[in-house]
Amino acid sequence: MPTPEKTSLGQIVTAGRELLEAGGQQELTMRGVAERVGVRAPSLYKHVDNRAALLTAVATATVDELAANLASTDGSIEELARCYRRFAGAWPEAFRLVLRSEHAPPQALARVAEPILRAAEELVGTEQALDAARLVSAWVTGFIEMELNGAFRLGGDVDQTFEYGLVSIRRALS
Repeated sequence: MPTPEKTSLGQIVTAGRELLEAGGQQELTMRGVAERVGVRAPSLYKHVDNRAALLTAVATATVDELAANLASTDGSIEELARCYRRFAGAWPEAFRLVLRSEHAPPQALARVAEPILRAAEELVGTEQALDAARLVSAWVTGFIEMELNGAFRLGGDVDQTFEYGLVSIRRALS
């Protein structure tokens, strides 16, 4: 009779995201995950081939969760942007992993892009939808990066600035 599994891929990914959030990519190690799930590091190799595969699993789970969150909005550019910002605020290191690495598979990223493309198409039509979606994505992502890095140092209400940006983008695209 086979020995029962002491951990699962889901537990490994959860532990990986916790370590990632606690200390960035350098903290996300096979040994650290193994300790967190209560097994020895070699046991992880039944579920993930190596650290790169672990990073990919964490990135994919992150993108899947973001896509589900985006799907739960009303689909407007504004609500999609707010959702994206809330998600990045809740999972800043996972957001950075997805944004700055090759670990998020393109097909997973396409699930995040799809509602943004659809919202952009409703505003500007099919021909310019990709350009509009890129504009929105670039602005929102840049804003979030600045916010996460503490770059808004001139005072004022950052939430108000974000809303001002959304109004301005909607106006530009309408």
